[in-house]
Amino acid sequence: MSELATRTDKLPVPQARGAVSARESPLQYLTFSLGGEMFGVGILNVKEIIEYGTVTEIPMMPRFIRGVINLRGSVVPVVDLSCRFGNELTRIGRRSCIVIVELPENEDQPVIGVVVDSVSEVLEIQPSDIEPPPSFGARIRADFILGMGKVGGRFVILLNVGKVLAADEIALLAGMGNGQLAEATHAGA
Repeated sequence: MSELATRTDKLPVPQARGAVSARESPLQYLTFSLGGEMFGVGILNVKEIIEYGTVTEIPMMPRFIRGVINLRGSVVPVVDLSCRFGNELTRIGRRSCIVIVELPENEDQPVIGVVVDSVSEVLEIQPSDIEPPPSFGARIRADFILGMGKVGGRFVILLNVGKVLAADEIALLAGMGNGQLAEATHAGA
C-alpha cells in the first residue's frame, strides 16, 4: 500500500448529519455458487456475466485453465475456479456461466473469465460484517480469501481476485503471446 493511501486512511472523513462514512458504507459483491459453497467477488472487478459457451482448449496449459473464448474480438482466458482451488474440474450444467473479471493493476491481461456453477445475486455487505480469512479449516488457500462475509446467518467467502488469478499464471498466458492464443481462438470460432 502506498504511503499516501496509508495516510489518507487515518484522516477523518467529513460527514453530513446522518451520512455514513465510506468505511461504514456497504460493499457490493457478486455472489456465485461453486461446488456447493457461496463465494463473492467485488462488483467493481466484474465486467460482465456470459452464458457458458464454446471454450477453445489450449495444449500444455495448467489444468485449471479451461482455454480461451472470443469475446467480441478479444481473446479471453478462462479459468476453472474449482480446479484452481485444488478440486475437480467444474461439471458444466445449464446454469454454469463465465464471469468476466477485470484484474486489479494488471495492464497486460485486463480480463479473465472464470467458470462458476451459477451466479446468485449482488449482495451489499457492511464492512463490520466481514471477518478476516480463517487461519485454518478452509478448503482453499488462505491468501485467496479476502474475508468472510456474514449474510443472513451464513458465510460468503469473499475472494481476493488478485491472488486467485495470480500474476505468475497470467504471465504464463501472456508469455504465450497473442499469436498462439489468437490462433486457438480463431480455430475454435
